[in-house]
Amino acid sequence: MLKKYEHIEALLVDATKEELYEKLIMQLNKDFTLANIEETFSYNVSPEALKKELHAIVYQLIQEKFTEYLNLLYIMDVSEAKIKALDGSDVVELSAQVAFLMLQREWQKVWFKNKL
Repeated sequence: MLKKYEHIEALLVDATKEELYEKLIMQLNKDFTLANIEETFSYNVSPEALKKELHAIVYQLIQEKFTEYLNLLYIMDVSEAKIKALDGSDVVELSAQVAFLMLQREWQKVWFKNKL
């Protein structure tokens, strides 16, 4: 059964434990490519570095390339209701929360592909 995560770190620990971390990165890279976003993640990036890099990319997209940001959310199939429920007053915090929602959605895809 897929767990509900409160923190990004717990999700990344489980992905590593279940030996699906590389597939999670593959899924992220695939969806970034589909959204025509040139950033990609190295397969040997640490979970902590992945968290920081994704946060920075999301922050940059919100600030500078909002259309690409929306397209990425659509391609990843991140819940519009969850995005709208976030407090957008602090863009740094908002981008961290969006990065977490993105990783949760990508993890769902990877987990289901490998468990079902």
